[in-house]
Amino acid sequence: MLFKRNVNAARPTTQPRARVWWGLFAVALLGLGGCSKQQTLQALFQKSTPHEAYARQLHQAGLDQRPAGRAWLGAASQALRDSLVVTLPFAETGYFRPERPTAASYRYAVRAGEQVHVSLALAPGVNARAFVDAFEVGPGRRLLPLASADTLVLDFRYRAENDGQHLLRLQPELLAAGRYTLRLSREPSLSVFPVQGRTDAAVGSFWGAARDAGARQHEGIDIFAPRGTPAVAAVAGYITRTGETPLGGRVVWLAADGRPDHLYYAHLDKQLVTPGQRVQPGDTLGLVGNTGNARTTVPHLHFGIYRGGRGALDPFPFVQRPAAPAPTPAGPDRRGEFVRLRKGAALQATPSSKTNRQAELAAMPARVPLLVLGQQGAALRVQLPSGEVGYVPAQGVVAAAAAPLRRLSLSGLTELHAGPAATAPAIGALAAGTAVAVLGQAQAYSLVRGPRGETGWAVL
Repeated sequence: MLFKRNVNAARPTTQPRARVWWGLFAVALLGLGGCSKQQTLQALFQKSTPHEAYARQLHQAGLDQRPAGRAWLGAASQALRDSLVVTLPFAETGYFRPERPTAASYRYAVRAGEQVHVSLALAPGVNARAFVDAFEVGPGRRLLPLASADTLVLDFRYRAENDGQHLLRLQPELLAAGRYTLRLSREPSLSVFPVQGRTDAAVGSFWGAARDAGARQHEGIDIFAPRGTPAVAAVAGYITRTGETPLGGRVVWLAADGRPDHLYYAHLDKQLVTPGQRVQPGDTLGLVGNTGNARTTVPHLHFGIYRGGRGALDPFPFVQRPAAPAPTPAGPDRRGEFVRLRKGAALQATPSSKTNRQAELAAMPARVPLLVLGQQGAALRVQLPSGEVGYVPAQGVVAAAAAPLRRLSLSGLTELHAGPAATAPAIGALAAGTAVAVLGQAQAYSLVRGPRGETGWAVL
């Protein structure tokens, strides 16, 4: 359920009329009841995610028919259609704006056997509930739920079962304001490396390498270590089979608990377990050797993973060490600030510093103001006046307030709007003679800033 919180907590400057409207809306929200701030983690097959439960409460309270409620639901749906493409590891600092409900979404490639680590931290003093949902992008771009959570400090992991694309959506509750840091990284899903004292740096032959003059391919990885090094259980489970074969020599098969994976250990010098024996991660199964068709090579463990109904899988993503964490964005913190491009350019779907025409979303003239929603490396995640979101190089922008297009005094009473459209709600008004700075332009509207920081769209 929604939890009670102080709706007068510090937020970015808004207009007096906007404060009144949002204050009334907050009263309606708080009337829905209280909720625990403890983390909840819901995986696939559960009936309702925290995000779905919150949307249902909006509907039950009739708030889905109000402008802000409709905007929140619309942002949630739009984020699933228009995700930004990122590469793991990924880190971004972002900004929740109370006056304009938004949702961010990120799409990234995964390999079967990887574990994705999701970490969201809200800045100190931010009293808001945020919803995080992970999806697998299936055939026809159909989204299959993987994991979801809501919390004040969020940290969870989930495993990728297939090679492909995943999508993560981040959306705060209505009226949420403040800054956050989101981190996405990949980790091995196996809890223990299968050769004691070794890491993936010891892998010398990889999946798919040619064998027997190209007659077959390598269905595993070879981990090199001195003869007699313990080969250990990478997961908890039980031994299904041991024996000796012409190819694998002395082998051990381990069935993993709770998953359809069977781990295959081959070329062992000795086997130290028996069929039916239960093992825990780190238990010794045998000793590294070069039996079977490896008798002419130096000692190593052939390690394979087989899944029921699918056959062999590449084991490397299951054991690959995590990459170094993505660096925290450097430079000035521009989240929540309006900027403009130094020269016209295209909005990009990815934060890559390289120009990619296939990743271009929209052309942007230099006069258009862009709201900075987040920072990722040398790129800014920005929102156009139309609501479209993408990336621009941080070095390619100038602060709109520091370099306004022009300054003027208003000739008459001027109403400010939340967006550059006649249908956008009015959020305030400035009296005739008020000195304003024009921060940017979109269509017939100008984004103006008053002497006390009042900011909105107006026809001048």
